[in-house]
Amino acid sequence: MAKDHSGSPKLHQLESKRKRLTWILAVSGLCILFYVLGAWQNARPTPSSQSEVYSRVGCDSGSPNPDIATSRISSSSSSSSSLSVPLDFESHHQLVVNNSKSSENFPPCDMSYSEYTPCQEPQRGRKFDRNMLKYRERHCPSKEELIRCLIPAPPNYKIPFKWPQSRDYAWFANIPHKELSIEKAVQNWVQVEGDRLRFPGGGTMFPHGADAYIDDISELVPLTSGAIRTAIDTGCGVASWGAYLLKRDIVAMSFAPRDTHEAQVWFALERGVPAMIGVMGSQRLPYPARAFDMAHCSRCLIPWNKYDGLYLIEVDRVLRPGGYWILSGPPIRWKTYWRGWERTQEDLKQEQDSIEDTARRLCWKKVIEKGDLAVWQKPLNHIECTKSRSSNHKPHICKSGNGDAAWYQDMEACITPLPEVTNSDEVAGGALEKWPERAFATPPRISSGSIPSITIEKFQEDNQVWNERVSYYKRLIGLLPQGRYRNVMDANAYLGGFAAALSKYPVWVMNVVPANNDPDTLGVIYERGFIGTYNDWCEAFSTYPRTYDLIHAGGLISLYQDRCDITYILLEMDRILRPEGTVIFRDVVEVLVKIKSIADGMRWQSRIVDHESGPFNPEKILIAVKTYWTGEAKRE
Repeated sequence: MAKDHSGSPKLHQLESKRKRLTWILAVSGLCILFYVLGAWQNARPTPSSQSEVYSRVGCDSGSPNPDIATSRISSSSSSSSSLSVPLDFESHHQLVVNNSKSSENFPPCDMSYSEYTPCQEPQRGRKFDRNMLKYRERHCPSKEELIRCLIPAPPNYKIPFKWPQSRDYAWFANIPHKELSIEKAVQNWVQVEGDRLRFPGGGTMFPHGADAYIDDISELVPLTSGAIRTAIDTGCGVASWGAYLLKRDIVAMSFAPRDTHEAQVWFALERGVPAMIGVMGSQRLPYPARAFDMAHCSRCLIPWNKYDGLYLIEVDRVLRPGGYWILSGPPIRWKTYWRGWERTQEDLKQEQDSIEDTARRLCWKKVIEKGDLAVWQKPLNHIECTKSRSSNHKPHICKSGNGDAAWYQDMEACITPLPEVTNSDEVAGGALEKWPERAFATPPRISSGSIPSITIEKFQEDNQVWNERVSYYKRLIGLLPQGRYRNVMDANAYLGGFAAALSKYPVWVMNVVPANNDPDTLGVIYERGFIGTYNDWCEAFSTYPRTYDLIHAGGLISLYQDRCDITYILLEMDRILRPEGTVIFRDVVEVLVKIKSIADGMRWQSRIVDHESGPFNPEKILIAVKTYWTGEAKRE
């Protein structure tokens, strides 16, 4: 009988090799077929309409034409034109691109909405309690109150001056308000010169200019070593303090309430200086704990001595360990100024005593009081502070809660605890590198593992990704190095990689982290030396119309499309975007097509292009440009 050799190991190996070879040949044949089909597809005539189905397979991602993205329409009427160039993406995606003719066309709003700030409208605010300035806090319109129209620019609107000229000049037609030039004439906040506004850099407590005032601070606080990078200016006026800090590589988050007539924050943003509408009222400021290296108040009219020191407790929450608080104006140097302030000596002395007492209970050390300036410093950690506290010591250290939680969160009359340390010389939460190394050094919140989902490796990879993306954006829009963009917003900022990659350009970035997002990364962004805020994009952002040149929205619409109507998110972007400003969306094609359909009805020019890695990445990019148009002047 013949012996059965089917169980031979050699035969098994031969059979296995035969099967692998057959599989390789089959796959190779498919690849060749796809290549031939791709070449044939690319050779076909370009589809004649945007509603045509795209079903290409190709190997060449194509070179985007920057002239399309940067094209501008110079028309002062309410008409607009659309791009005639077809969408630029490869279509292993089978979908029909919505025809813009079927999209909703959004009309211009009445000119009375030209300065509309949805969540800080004075008329709505008057319905709320005036106690603790609650009426000036965020009160957003209900769904029934939302408007579906485009906020018009003033009839003679002009593209703002480029930075650094914009620090000193703005077009009067863009913000037609003279009140501050009259009310603060002696203090040189702003002057009207023909068709321009000029900002001499003056302020209530710095009559010799913000530069000289900052020089005085620099003698008391180390402003030039790189140790201080982020600052917060409470009650900022026209933000001259923040404007003149920029040349010292210090970026300030300046805020002030929405004024009924003076538009201080609007002036700041028109100048190209970081600012947002905000107020110290009853709720926490929309920033994480341990965010700022320095806090400042120059006659900011905040009642620091009231509500058991609640506002100083809030400053303590957002101030980094070792950070400085600087106060000028009442009650500092009250013995000299009490008559001019039209207050009694007893009242002013009592106010200063109350501030000094609250600062001691916060364990702050008073560094110096010299001339018009007083400076306090927050401790590096809470070791000594905890030891010295008695059981009835107020304010006590908070026992629970998230110190970073700051979106519609009431202020708490307790001290936000600092991360634990092992010795009294250690910086709670971790020491930071000096600027500019700080921008790319691993933030302590990541290196310590306090954000479990984000590792050091992920952080470094994110930096590399954003370098590649910004290089690609430079090709797409071509205006980043030229100073055409100044005020930039990253609407879904993650780790701040976009801001870091842009740090070599003459821009500043408002890094927005969606409220209640997990993980909360805004603290990481501040540790890198950048600024930002929380925001729920189902609501409006706390700024005036026409205050940003470039908005970046990576994955934002996908994040919110099941939470609220994305049409209102895009209308909000239109509100805060300057005429001829640009929005960059990154998302899957299906979402970008929805965006484009809405954008076409908003007088935006837009096109979809491939991902920087090529056509086979399912994520694509939509470049949208807001066309120039203005409202009509009111007829007498």
